Amino acid sequence: MTSIEKIISISSEPLGVMPLGDVTHFVGYGTLGNELAGLLRQKNGFYTFESALHVFPCGVRGKGEVGGGTLNDWNLEQTWKHEYDGLADDMLCFAEDIFGDQFCLRGGEICRFDAETGEVKPIADSLERWAKCVLDDYKLFTGHPMAHEWQSRNGPLPVGKRLIPKIPFVLGGRFELANLSPIDAVSGMRSRGNLARQIRDLPDGARVELRVIE
Repeated sequence: MTSIEKIISISSEPLGVMPLGDVTHFVGYGTLGNELAGLLRQKNGFYTFESALHVFPCGVRGKGEVGGGTLNDWNLEQTWKHEYDGLADDMLCFAEDIFGDQFCLRGGEICRFDAETGEVKPIADSLERWAKCVLDDYKLFTGHPMAHEWQSRNGPLPVGKRLIPKIPFVLGGRFELANLSPIDAVSGMRSRGNLARQIRDLPDGARVELRVIE
């Protein structure tokens, strides 16, 4: 069993319609785009690791998905990327962890996009290697411990929500339940895009303004 097949085997039901239809959204992403289309042909979007990892479905909005719930909608400039003022350009975000940090295709690599800072870090050069990284260290790559603990106390995380820190981690917020709140994923990205713009060129210790953007 490949790493991709393993992740699929432990995931939810597909979030989008099957079989997968239009894949034109992947044009321009080369081999990685073809690999992502192949993954979604096997299962068109899903949650796994107790909703800590969310892979977006392609095409028609899927079961229970709302506003920005499909890969196509999620990657529209006006959904949330505009708030990053260029930091999120030239990437196709296909999955997210429990905190809303993005996994994306960019420049021939699979990268992790930090929602608070806009920093992009390469992870792997193929989807199979990305899947292996996630399986080998799912606590780090998905935030599963926090997802498990929060849902043990509060019940299932609603569809379309991520656990967003009230005080951003980059500003000293703690990795603990008291600092996490279930926020609409789009609003969470827009608010942190505004933060990323503010801190992009600021020296350590400078003041920033936290804004919640619906």
